[in-house]
Amino acid sequence: MDNKYEMIIYWSQEDEAFLVEVPELPGCMADGQSYEEAVANAQVVIEEWIETARELGRPIPEPRGRLMYA
Repeated sequence: MDNKYEMIIYWSQEDEAFLVEVPELPGCMADGQSYEEAVANAQVVIEEWIETARELGRPIPEPRGRLMYA
């Protein structure tokens, strides 16, 4: 899948892991021990989020590109 959703990636000292949030997909988050692992995990979670939304007949937001929330 070609992911065009904005991802916010940061280090969490509390979790001792990189966390990834996808603001355009409510509740869509992932983590990983490395930056690369966190991004790879986020790709999987984004695909699962979209698949679940389709199954439930829920709308899927179009990626906006640049972060609109900053």
